[in-house]
Amino acid sequence: MKKRVLSILITWAAIALCASWAVAADTYNYIKAKDLNVRLSAGSPMIIVDICPVEQFTKGHVKGSIETNAYPVKTEEEKAKLAAILPKLKASADDIIVVCPKGGGGATKTVDYYKAGGIDEKRLLILEKGMGEWPYETEKRQ
Repeated sequence: MKKRVLSILITWAAIALCASWAVAADTYNYIKAKDLNVRLSAGSPMIIVDICPVEQFTKGHVKGSIETNAYPVKTEEEKAKLAAILPKLKASADDIIVVCPKGGGGATKTVDYYKAGGIDEKRLLILEKGMGEWPYETEKRQ
């Protein structure tokens, strides 16, 4: 009987833990590459913040991106690169698209940083799968 109760409790705990992870994963807004490309083609107002490393940005980036090279957004120096454009982001009401190498940890840290800096999370979107999976035309840095 004790084993059965313990088994049920462990199962419920595992379900609760998985549910909390799922909720945490949904706290970020993502945009698919095709949807961003449509917005770019339509000339929709937005600010694209590219946090990719210099080498990746130089090879190719989404046209009109602001280069920050803040990836992986772990150090104070990297966060300072994000801080440098915070006034520009605050002065605008446009959506902010965060582009990182794979659309993962660096992008979520960037969104967290900007939310803490007073940017409305509804304006913050992460390019799903990042620049590594961007199938459309890119700009190269001169």
